[in-house]
Amino acid sequence: MTFNAEISTLDGSDKFGAYVARPDGNPHAAVIVIQEIFGVNPGIRTRCDNLAKAGYLAVAPDLFWFMERGVELDPDVEEEMQRGFDFFGKNDVDRNIRDIEATIHWIREQGIKSVGCVGYCLGGRLAYLTAARTDINASVGYYGVMIDQMLNESHAIAHPLMLHIPTADGFVSPEAQAAMHKGLDDHPKVTLHDYEGLNHGFAVETGNRRDDAAAKLADGRTMAFFAENLG
Repeated sequence: MTFNAEISTLDGSDKFGAYVARPDGNPHAAVIVIQEIFGVNPGIRTRCDNLAKAGYLAVAPDLFWFMERGVELDPDVEEEMQRGFDFFGKNDVDRNIRDIEATIHWIREQGIKSVGCVGYCLGGRLAYLTAARTDINASVGYYGVMIDQMLNESHAIAHPLMLHIPTADGFVSPEAQAAMHKGLDDHPKVTLHDYEGLNHGFAVETGNRRDDAAAKLADGRTMAFFAENLG
């Protein structure tokens, strides 16, 4: 994997790579694309490219760099799926959030003040935490895992957050989904969308997990959300 940008960690002790897609002309805002457990793979880079076509500066930081730089896995290959689970087990979420915050700083240093994020799976969880722990302007999470265990942080969400929840998610139980709704439905900054009968990964760009109609619906909601909240 060849990244086309480097970002300094918050403490300045190291740097990590990022894939950056730039629009034609000046971007009107920026979106951080937060990886699944499969690294900054072709699907994540395609997300960035599509956001750039819509006028955003899109940045996908390499969040597994402290374990292995340039992780790039295919979830449709069983061995690579298992490697992704291994990275998930070893991951440091607090470190991920610090690196996302460093990415926000890097973007704003380029003169782009309005910054959003969109994340998938692990990245959906991180999008939720980014909304709670940073001053990001808007956040979107797709099929975020373990959010039900972090609802005690919801009081800190000060800017808009949208979550896409497939109801047949094999990694987020019905009980976890119910807890998310109970904890977030009344939050003035949070919007939840359920996708009946769909499983985890339904909105991937390509591959066996994609449900095209639902992916287009969710992505349309995401783009409208960013248009409204990022300017």
